[in-house]
Amino acid sequence: MALNSKQRAQLRGLANTMETILQVGKGGVNDQLVKQVDDALTARELIKLRALENAPVLPGEAARQLAEATRSDVVQVIGTRFVLYRKNPEKPKIELVK
Repeated sequence: MALNSKQRAQLRGLANTMETILQVGKGGVNDQLVKQVDDALTARELIKLRALENAPVLPGEAARQLAEATRSDVVQVIGTRFVLYRKNPEKPKIELVK
């Protein structure tokens, strides 16, 4: 599901105060990271990640790869940090604006 600009703005606001919980390191986007991101999205819906300087991919590319692998949406990419969102179909935590 593609996010509209109002929903993206709402999620950006929520992500503002969040801690970065995962990072893409020199291993890049691997199966283990995809599993961690998938689990975190199921639990939280909205997560903030960071690409380290030694990561083989740029933050925007890492965000796209992880979003594709976890069927989530890239909310934003700023510098080395990026935010992903995926609605939990069983227990939604975030009520998106229409």
